[in-house]
Amino acid sequence: MAMKIRLARGGSKKRPFYSIVAADSRMPRDGRFIEKLGTYNPLLPKDSEDRVKMNMERVQYWLDQGAQPTDRIVRMLEAAGIREKTERNNPNKAKPGKKAVERTEEKAAKAAEAAEAAAAEAAAPAEEEAAAE
Repeated sequence: MAMKIRLARGGSKKRPFYSIVAADSRMPRDGRFIEKLGTYNPLLPKDSEDRVKMNMERVQYWLDQGAQPTDRIVRMLEAAGIREKTERNNPNKAKPGKKAVERTEEKAAKAAEAAEAAAAEAAAPAEEEAAAE
């Protein structure tokens, strides 16, 4: 049996509340589960102690039995200190979009033109002074 530690949604519309459960991965998200391990209330502030409550002994038991936590549960376990933090990499997040790239290229071109014009203006008075002498 493929076991997962995951979130099962409860609460009403626009007021989510989740139970942290150990369930067979083939069961529906809010369907049958083996054991309830805790709760998660995303509406509470991030620094609130009541936001995530877990029975750590039972979570550790299920992890030892081979249950696989979902990504969100892994982050909660990392915050609780049960698991080591893993390095995440999203290289595309740091790249600007097409329009932003175009805007920066236009700004660079205008700045280069302005610098050339300023250099030409600075050189012109110097030539006139040299010709006047």
